[in-house]
Amino acid sequence: MIQLTATPVSALVDEPVHIQATGLTPFQMVSFQASLEDESGNMFYSQAHYRANEFGEVDLKHAASLGGDYMGVHPMGLFWSLKPEKLLTRLLKKDVMNKPFQVQLKLYDLELIVNNKAASAPKASLTLERWYVAPGVTRIQVREGRLRGALFLPPGEGRFPGVIDLFGGLGGLLEFRASLLASRGFASLALAYFNYEDLPAKPEITDLEYFEEAANFLLRHPKIFGPGVGVVSVCQGVQIGLSMAVNLKQVTATVLINGTNFPFGIPQVYRGKIYQPFPYSAQLISTSALGLLELYRIYETTEVGASQYLFPVEEAQGHFLFIVGEGDKVINSKAHAEQAIGQLRRHGKNNWTLLSYPGAGHLIEPPYSPLCCASMTRDLKLHWGGEVIPHAAAQEHSWKEIQKFLRKHLIPDMTSPL
Repeated sequence: MIQLTATPVSALVDEPVHIQATGLTPFQMVSFQASLEDESGNMFYSQAHYRANEFGEVDLKHAASLGGDYMGVHPMGLFWSLKPEKLLTRLLKKDVMNKPFQVQLKLYDLELIVNNKAASAPKASLTLERWYVAPGVTRIQVREGRLRGALFLPPGEGRFPGVIDLFGGLGGLLEFRASLLASRGFASLALAYFNYEDLPAKPEITDLEYFEEAANFLLRHPKIFGPGVGVVSVCQGVQIGLSMAVNLKQVTATVLINGTNFPFGIPQVYRGKIYQPFPYSAQLISTSALGLLELYRIYETTEVGASQYLFPVEEAQGHFLFIVGEGDKVINSKAHAEQAIGQLRRHGKNNWTLLSYPGAGHLIEPPYSPLCCASMTRDLKLHWGGEVIPHAAAQEHSWKEIQKFLRKHLIPDMTSPL
């Protein structure tokens, strides 16, 4: 009897699943197919083809895919190779608390699929639950003063290291990374800063005091460690995270995923200081063979006069973790990270770590998330970049490193003498 098993059937999205098929005929060719429907009804699909061993078994932990959406030994390939049925669609979890993503896993006889036989019903199937929040994590809507967001607290009495989570140009409130960080022991504030509730849809400035209020909000919480907080930021959020690290003594650990070392778009303002946005060169926008916009060349920071726009990163007292996808087609993030590190080096600073991933694109997300290499954003067809397999490896490695970095710099050393 053919059986398809997956362990665990219900798990956090950053946890691996062990998938096996048994009861096949020796050396039978089979196709594993996965599908997922997002909260808007968009479908995502993946498939991989395998040959059973002499015992009629396929174990994805050890067996190599021979074809489909990936090849080689990749136990979680069916998850990170999911592709949208509707092109330019990004998989984004919105309701993290109440419903998991459900992944339908089906096993087919490959010969029947290839020959397009009507009888090609799946030989076995099952449904997996992929959660963005662990049991016991609580979500608190934040509307305190100007602040808008959601605070996720891990289960237990605490205290916990505190983290502010910042996304980029989509605006609104994205919670899936903060809820996962809380599931891993961090009190995490998913912070909106434009285009959400009563926040301006198109702000004319970035007011850094808003983010200072967020840091103080966390540090006042009885379940959160002091004296510092961390920031996890991506894309447009990176320019804010970097500026927070420079200007706010409360920020002691900053994760910067694929961003710039200068403000862009609108000025940043903090207590009388004004950081002017870097002027972009529209003539350097390029278009891919598929008609996707590539913006990574529009900021030429090596030009004369460029230095006046760069953040004085050497003034930061905390630590930096720069995470770079070398295949990023939106921001030349490797060049910007290396430029910031060069500044730190010239000032004798060693408070930084660089993780640079060949083949990874712009949207480096938690492990096993599908690569989104292009999507519609603000009515633009943006090429985010990345190759499926190296991007997946970058997500898995960087997620562990982010947690190690935050724990190292946010949790007080209880062994040190008073």
